Amino acid sequence: MIKIVGILFFGISVLQAQDHSHIGAQPLTYPNIEGYKTLKTDLHQHTVFSDGDVWPNIRVQEALRENLDAISLTEHLEYQPHSADIPHPDRNRSFELVKAMDEAKEHGLLIIHGSEITRSEPVGHSNAIFISDANPILQDTPEAAFAAAKKQNAFVFWNHPAWYAQSPKGTPILSDFQKARIKNGELHGVEVINSVDYSEESLALALEQNLTIMGTSDIHGLIDWDYTEKGNHRPITLVFAKEKSIESLREALFAGHTVAVYNNLLVGKEEFLKPLLQASIEISKAEYIPKTQVLEVELKNVSSSDLLFENQMELTFYDSSPVFEIPAGETKIIQIKTLENKSSIRLSLKALGCYTAPRVHPIIEWEIPIK
Repeated sequence: MIKIVGILFFGISVLQAQDHSHIGAQPLTYPNIEGYKTLKTDLHQHTVFSDGDVWPNIRVQEALRENLDAISLTEHLEYQPHSADIPHPDRNRSFELVKAMDEAKEHGLLIIHGSEITRSEPVGHSNAIFISDANPILQDTPEAAFAAAKKQNAFVFWNHPAWYAQSPKGTPILSDFQKARIKNGELHGVEVINSVDYSEESLALALEQNLTIMGTSDIHGLIDWDYTEKGNHRPITLVFAKEKSIESLREALFAGHTVAVYNNLLVGKEEFLKPLLQASIEISKAEYIPKTQVLEVELKNVSSSDLLFENQMELTFYDSSPVFEIPAGETKIIQIKTLENKSSIRLSLKALGCYTAPRVHPIIEWEIPIK
């Protein structure tokens, strides 16, 4: 009897080991695009080692639940409000704690070493990621801090430039300081989405200055409390990399291969946003209703964003408004009046809520053979 129980226990243990997953009820999913892997990242987060409310391991657990591919804990270098309770002269401490976590290693979660340079305007806040040591970046002057980050080949992005606490008008101000950093190769990206805020002006700035488009949660509390319980998912940056590795992720960020995402808001350069949206919709059926010239097309949204479209074809719909939504993970059937039987059709839709420039929606097309 003991042997049987032992065998049963061993079998259950094996099954549990094979299904060793921490993915929650709402994992984030976005398709790969041709030539690239789509990596889901949140590269601006805080813990108790600066002004966050949680221990670093919580950030790893949250990321695994949401099926993220990479995270960075970007603790403030100059702002340490918990230092009386958690003194840590080594600014690398939170990174060292999560880098050592077996859970991150076992599930392939990439941990990117980062820190936040925190100064008043006009300098503002910026994240330096892919660094080797945070301590030398803690400098007397912001110019020296950015130079120290450059010495470590860091990717540096400007955080929440439209934040009203720093810019009372709620729009980014490109100061001489930022212009000099861009010219010196010390500033490479800018957040167009930070927390729940989207800034059209920051997008315009990114396009004008050829800065990488970023979206981050800037989380201080719990992801569940701030986002999930309110029916939202955290803002992320989708990075289109050649492979899932730290070096490939770094290369893609420097090249500007990104789309910023928050729920049904997707923002990025046309060359990446359009193929992402095209891959996010699978055409599962295209057939005529018998004895009619009304074509039924079944569209499935395989992404985690609700997508809103507007018909851009000369052909009109039979049964619905030209504006329609396909919720994340769901299917929508549209009926198109082709007026004559066709062997194929080019479906052309404007992606509302998606932007390649301020107030510019991309038009996505699919060439669909008709059964």
